[in-house]
Formats: sequence, C-alpha cells, structure tokens
Amino acid sequence: MPRFFMKSTKRKAGLTPGTLVHIGERKVERVGIRIIDYDETFFEEKEVETVEECFPFRDKETMTWINIDGLHDVELIEKIGQHFGLHPLVLEDIVNTDQRPKMEDFGDYLFVVLKMLYYDKERSELESEQVSLIFGTNFLISFQERQGNVFEPLKDRIKKRKGRVRKAGVDYLAYALIDSIVDSYFVILEQFGERVEYVEQELATTPTQDTLQVIRTFKKEMIFLRKSIWPLREVVNSLERGEFPLIQSATGIYLRDVYDHTVQIIDAVESYQDMLSGMLEVYLSSMSNKMNEVMKLLTVFAAIFIPLTFVAGIYGTNFSFIPELEWKWSYFVFLFVLVVIGVSLLVYFRKKKWL
Repeated sequence: MPRFFMKSTKRKAGLTPGTLVHIGERKVERVGIRIIDYDETFFEEKEVETVEECFPFRDKETMTWINIDGLHDVELIEKIGQHFGLHPLVLEDIVNTDQRPKMEDFGDYLFVVLKMLYYDKERSELESEQVSLIFGTNFLISFQERQGNVFEPLKDRIKKRKGRVRKAGVDYLAYALIDSIVDSYFVILEQFGERVEYVEQELATTPTQDTLQVIRTFKKEMIFLRKSIWPLREVVNSLERGEFPLIQSATGIYLRDVYDHTVQIIDAVESYQDMLSGMLEVYLSSMSNKMNEVMKLLTVFAAIFIPLTFVAGIYGTNFSFIPELEWKWSYFVFLFVLVVIGVSLLVYFRKKKWL
C-alpha cells in the first residue's frame, strides 16, 4: 500500500529554504526530456539528451512545451531553473513530491502543482504522481515523476492539428494539461465504482475479514482522492477567476468547464464515501448478526441440556435408597424421560420461533 498522506522529509531538516533535495520515490532510471515546439503552421517534436538543448527555446516566437520525466536529478532541474529564471522555492517544490495542489503567480510565469492518479490493476493499488507546470508567454515546462500516457492524446492533438490547441496560446496548453489530469480522475472513479460493486455483492453473500480490509482500503483511497481534488478545485477556480496577464479571457471559459468537472468529481467522491460508510455498517451488522445466531444456538443447546444434566445429576448421586435403583426397567425409563424432556424443549423453542 502506498503512503498516501506523508512522505519522509528528514533529509530536508535543517537545510536553508530553496535547497534542492528530492523527496519521494525514484520512479525512472534516467530523466527523459521531450520538446514539442509548434505554432499554427509549424510542428517539431524531439527527445533531447542534455538539458542545455532546451535553452534556445525560451526566446523563440513559437510555443514550446518541454516535458521532463523524472525528478531525482536535482542538478538538471537547477539548470533549468537558472536559465528560465525560476525562483529557488519553486524548484524546491518541484522536487518535493509531497506538495499540496496549488497555484502561484510570479509575474512573468505561473506555477501550478497537481496530483495525477493511476490505478495499478496488478497490485490493486491507487498510485499517485506529482505533476508541476510552469508556463510563461511562449513556453510551458511540465515535470512528472515518471513517463505516463495521460498526456498522449493531447500530444496527438497537437501533432495532428486537432482542436484549437495549435491556434491558441500557452495558457490553452496549460488548460489542456489540467483538463487531461482531471479527466483521468473520472477513469479512476469508474474503476473504483466497479470494485465497489464487486465488494457489495460479496458483502451481501459471504462477507469475510478480507472484505473488511478491502473496505478500509477503499476509504483510504477516497480520503486521498478527496485530498487531491479539493485543492485542485481551488487552483482551477483561481486560474479562471484571477486576472492574470498570461491567461486570456477565451481560455477562462474552458477553465470554468474544468472547474465544473472538479465539482462533479467531489460530489462522486462524497457519494462513495457515504456508500463505504454504509458498507462498513452493513459488514459490522452482518458480523454481529452471525455472532448472535451462534450465541442463540449455543444458548438453546445449553437450555436443553440444563434439565437433562439436572436429572442425570440426581440419579448420579451416591445414595443407597433411591427408589428406582432396584427396578428392572429404570435405566430405560430414565433414558425415555431425558428424550421426552429434550424433544419437548425443542418443540417449545420451535413454537416460540427461537429456532
């Protein structure tokens, strides 16, 4: 199970603000850098070996998207920050993957932190990845912990001139990236709904201790999903309502649509949280009912054997003058009396619907 809530920050203790220390898992062996440079009539995509190859694209008139996969090489990120004039605290937040989704305005560029989620079907776990976006007038730099496929449809749209992304500015590209991440949340919720439906069926038939563990895992995942989407809604709302020179009014309409999507996701998450709470109550009630059935059965058997034990106890005493001891058929009469008492109690319990 991944650590959803806090990552170890002991390596940062005592260091000055702006010191670059990678906090999180190393999810790729080698940092990958891909550059997409385009305008309405021009398109170029290439993967570069060194960070210095990105530097000439800062001053170009075309729009440039620089995507970096891997955050463990702090020296590389520091070079990018120095060339593009990024604040040291921004670089520190990029390599610290425990950031809360947020947006900060630095005048000539905007800094946005998001959380991208994946569902690993093999391990049945929800995986988290931090995505940082920095965009200025004609460039956008995205930092990912690993290479993913969430942005592939957007790259294909840019390449094939689908939609208005080639005609619009970098602010529209930033919107498209945020929209891709928000859309991936819907996929996560759809997969989660299928898993919840399966557990509901199991809960209605044969709930086990494993069922309880699955429900608890689901609740943790929903808490983490809510923790990621609530601040994201604030980020999108700030971008849509804020008066930033880098964001055109036409893009604000699209950001408003993303905001509506975040509200839908929050509603779905809250519904699932209520559903999981109800499932937990059903599980506990089911276990309690099973325990009550067992206790009722044991109590009935105890109630039957109490009078039998009483009779057997009397005739098991060591007195010489019990009247029936010398009688030839006394043993069989004794057994008959025990059977009559037991059957009578069973009939009585059945009539009372205790069995």
